[in-house]
Amino acid sequence: MASAGSATPVGDVPARRVPRPRADAVRNRERLVAAAREMFVEFGCSVPYDEIARRAGVGNATLYRNFPERPGLVHEVVLSILARLTERAETAAAEESDTFAALSRFAHAAAEERVGALCPMLDGTFDKDHPDLVVERERLEEAVEGLVLRAQAAGRLRPDVGVGDLMVGVSQLTRPLPGTGCEDFAPFVHRHLQLFLDGLEAPARSELPGSAATLGDLRRDA
Repeated sequence: MASAGSATPVGDVPARRVPRPRADAVRNRERLVAAAREMFVEFGCSVPYDEIARRAGVGNATLYRNFPERPGLVHEVVLSILARLTERAETAAAEESDTFAALSRFAHAAAEERVGALCPMLDGTFDKDHPDLVVERERLEEAVEGLVLRAQAAGRLRPDVGVGDLMVGVSQLTRPLPGTGCEDFAPFVHRHLQLFLDGLEAPARSELPGSAATLGDLRRDA
């Protein structure tokens, strides 16, 4: 019979200790996600799996152990991009005293992520409503909406545009033209994005047709 000090009360289940992943395992997973993001931008989501492992500098077994199926890897890449964009938006808001400069800084940071080139990942088979994706998307939307509202409140951003207008512009300007590769297209991205941003700055020089695009509009069109 166990002593009183070591007995487990009837009905209690001893807590299972979940082992923490080793540091090298965490690094390998991060390298795989980063390599996949780069290759998805360059070649599309159908890039051979073994090429992703080679770019990450790990073996195929490591890739399949972390991501047995391609949709799981795509999911993780999208999560990482959303988190990185949110961090960029929050950093711009914290470090830029000029509200329009903060918005512009975020837009150029988003262009660096090549969000337009990654849009084909979000096809009909992609689960856009997965709970952890919804959480990250809402964090990003809140951060970007804050940039837009503060710039408008300061009179630095024209009042007839919405968050959706900004995100559509960045996405379209970072999507390579048909028949061109991302590397060929890259030198023009920031140049054309700045032209777009100049058109958003107040005071407005024209009257826009239609109404401002909201984030809700983008979700309905997705």
